[in-house]
Amino acid sequence: MSTLAIKFDDHAIDVNFTKTSLHLILADGREISAPLEWFPRLRDATESERQDWRFIGNGMGVHWPKVDEDVSVKTLIRGND
Repeated sequence: MSTLAIKFDDHAIDVNFTKTSLHLILADGREISAPLEWFPRLRDATESERQDWRFIGNGMGVHWPKVDEDVSVKTLIRGND
């Protein structure tokens, strides 16, 4: 039996939303999500405010300037250590 060598890359490459969740797409193909309830500023933001984001730390996080919110990829993957 062989095993697949997986190369993890925790850098976000895209961001999107559903009505209830934030979704980050990672460079290695994983998609991680969290309920918007965890981020009241994003939950209460307009669609325009949610779409105005930029990567920080070379994709290790996302910043929304209009609502002053930052989300770390590491925090979503590992929890709040």
